[in-house]
Amino acid sequence: MKKVFKIIALGAALCCFAGCNNNDYKMGTYGYDVAYFAKHGIGIVELVDGQSKVMVIPAWQGRIQTSTTDGNEGTSYGWTNYRFIDAGKVSPQFNPFGGEERFWIGPEGGPFSWYFRKGEEQVYENWKVPSYIDTDPYDILEQTQSKVVLSKDFDAVNASDNCFRIGVLRTVSLVDASELKDLLGVDIPKELKSLAYKTENTLTNKGESAWTKETGMPSVWLLGSFNPTPTTTVFIPCNPDFQGRKINDEYFGKVPSERLVYEDGMFYFKIDGEYRSKIGLPSGSAKDICGSYDSAQGVLNILKYSVPEGDVDYVNGQWGHQDNPFGGDVINSYNDGPTETGFVQGPFYEIETSSPGAALVPGESLTHVQYTIHIQGDPALLSSIVEQVFGVSLDKIASVFSSK
Repeated sequence: MKKVFKIIALGAALCCFAGCNNNDYKMGTYGYDVAYFAKHGIGIVELVDGQSKVMVIPAWQGRIQTSTTDGNEGTSYGWTNYRFIDAGKVSPQFNPFGGEERFWIGPEGGPFSWYFRKGEEQVYENWKVPSYIDTDPYDILEQTQSKVVLSKDFDAVNASDNCFRIGVLRTVSLVDASELKDLLGVDIPKELKSLAYKTENTLTNKGESAWTKETGMPSVWLLGSFNPTPTTTVFIPCNPDFQGRKINDEYFGKVPSERLVYEDGMFYFKIDGEYRSKIGLPSGSAKDICGSYDSAQGVLNILKYSVPEGDVDYVNGQWGHQDNPFGGDVINSYNDGPTETGFVQGPFYEIETSSPGAALVPGESLTHVQYTIHIQGDPALLSSIVEQVFGVSLDKIASVFSSK
C-alpha cells in the first residue's frame, strides 16, 4: 500500500518538475486540472484508456474529481472548487472540494441523520459533514491502469445516538465499448468522443448489532458536481403509471414552472447556476437512468445506476421533523444559485443517486453501482443515442425552456 502512495506522490512531483506546474493548459481542460492538483501537492490516481482519463483522489474518499474524453487538451467534466482549495484552509463544517462523483452516506436529515447531533435543531449552523466522508483519506487496496479499489472502516453515530461500525469498499473502473453497448443497448459512433466508468460502492455492517428501521440505516449516496451553463438541461425519466407523488420539488421552495417541466414521462430541469433549487424522484417513480445535455458545447452525460426491484426503503434526507424517515428519493438533481444572503458556493449543478437503506445484520453487505458516461460531438449523432436510450429527441431537450 505504501508503495502505491509513493507512486502517486512521485507522479505529481514529476508533473511539477516537467513544467506543468506553470499550467500552460487553458482553464476548463483536463490538463489544467492535473497541473492544478500537482501545484497544490494533492496526489491523484489516473485511470487511462487512450485519450480517456479519470482522475481519482484517494485523500478525498476516493472521489472522482474529474474526467475527460480527449486527453489533457480535452474538456474537464467535473466541477472543481478552485476558490476553496486556493484558500488552503480546512473547514470544521464541510470542505467543498467539488468532484464529479463523491462518496457520502445518507440520510442527511431527520432522526437518523449523520450530519446532526441528537437534540440539535437541523439548521445550517448545526450541520456538519463527518470527517469519514469529508477529510479522511481512503486506503488503496489495488491499482491498475483501468481500476482502483479503496477502503475505509469507521465508527459513526446518528442523530438518534445509535452507534455503527461501517466498512466501505469503493471500486472505480473504466468501462470498455462492449460493456457500454450492453449497458445502453446502442453503439457509440467512433466519430464521437466518449468515456464511461463504473463505481461499485459497498457498505458492510462490521458492528455487533443489526441495522434496522428502529436504529436507522446508512445508505450509499453518490453526488456528482458539474459545471452549469445557460444551455444545460437535466432530464430524468419517471414511471408514468406510478400512483404516488412522482417528484419532490420543494426542497428549497417549490421549483417554478419555467425551471421544471414534465411531459410524456420525462422531467426537464433547467441548469444555469443562477437559481438554487433541487428535485428528487422516490422509489416507484424513479427509473435507473438519467441524463444532462449542454447544447452549446455538445456534451451529453448519462448516469445509469442500480435500483432494486420490489419494496425497498430509501432514507429521507429532508432536514427537521419527518413523518416518514424511509420515504426518501432514489435520484436527485440540484441547481446551485444564491442563498438568502446572496452567497454562491459554486456555481455548480449536481446529479445524485442513492441506494436503499442498508438493513444489514453483522457481516452482511449492500452494494450500489453507478455508471457515468460522457459523450461529446456532433448533435445529430448524439440525438440518435438519446432517442434510442431515452425515447426523446435531443431537439426537445435543448429547446424545452426556450419559450419559458
